[in-house]
Amino acid sequence: MPRSTRPRFRLAATLATASALLLGATLTACGSPEENEPDNAGGNPGNSADQGAFPVTIEHRFGATTIEEEPQKIVTVGLTDQDAVLALGKVPVGVTQWPSVQEAAVGPWAQDEMDAIAGAEEPTLLKDSGTGPQLERITELGPDLILALYAGLTQEQYDNLSRIAPVVTAPEEFEDWGIPWQDQTLITGQALGVEDEAQQLVDDVQSSFDTARQNHPEFEGATGIVATPYEGYFVFGSRDQRSRLLTELGFTLPTDLDEAIGDSWGANISNERTDLLDQSAAVWIVPDPATAPDELHGDDLYADLPVVTEGREVFIGETTDYGAALSFSTVLAMPYVVERLTPQLAAAVDGDPGTAVEHPAD
Repeated sequence: MPRSTRPRFRLAATLATASALLLGATLTACGSPEENEPDNAGGNPGNSADQGAFPVTIEHRFGATTIEEEPQKIVTVGLTDQDAVLALGKVPVGVTQWPSVQEAAVGPWAQDEMDAIAGAEEPTLLKDSGTGPQLERITELGPDLILALYAGLTQEQYDNLSRIAPVVTAPEEFEDWGIPWQDQTLITGQALGVEDEAQQLVDDVQSSFDTARQNHPEFEGATGIVATPYEGYFVFGSRDQRSRLLTELGFTLPTDLDEAIGDSWGANISNERTDLLDQSAAVWIVPDPATAPDELHGDDLYADLPVVTEGREVFIGETTDYGAALSFSTVLAMPYVVERLTPQLAAAVDGDPGTAVEHPAD
């Protein structure tokens, strides 16, 4: 398919709404047959595994999975797992749609990797039906490996998927949809038999963070928060990938952030805790960056804070590829986001009103 005709990643609802869906017991992994596109029935034309890489056993929250030989047909049940697979030179036969975020199997930040794999076919986009992994549909794709790293499987769902193919889930120490992009990439590399290549990918992206911090020493010691105007003020905690992005750029999260939101990756805060938003930079994920400031500033409790009066806000449109990439926060999406977010954060920390706007390319 020509690049110009590929569907773009879009958010159809607020990011917080989409994130809330992630924690529901009926979160999807795959779609019903009538909703899906034609099967990608072929093998994988990507990179070959390292010699002697298999068999490999990977421990995870449900025990351990042994992969006897190099996978050729991979289905990603995790909502962002396809990016690490693509970065490591393979194309999944099926990828799982993130509800309200994803309309295409491959995001624009990953398209170069997709295009570079000779003979690659576009993955089947397994769409949301609200009932969990669609076992029949996944079986039709004939996978020899199922990745469920950025996912929220139950024991029963894991057991059912394991009857189809070996399943690799996140380590026990990470909550559902809580695996950092580094671990996601390294575990994928282990499963595909290319651990050294996966480590190099992680090192390269970490280097981009190092460069950003070196170029912006003002980020060190600055405080930041990520929020969205959903049913008031919804803030993301330290276990969310959006907040982790700030800390990797050198920012510090509010010391009482996790205490305020409770045992979760994010939560709504009361009007009495708008002080949490008063940081060196407040990153807002909003429906429309053009109208969001006026709407947010209609609340005097927030509008009178220095973060507003000193111009320390950043606005990112949730319906853009940029906003979708921020949600993904994968080994491929991170550089895409950092390129756009860094100048916005620099403008915010400098307190230059009117300059912390959405990146014009998106």
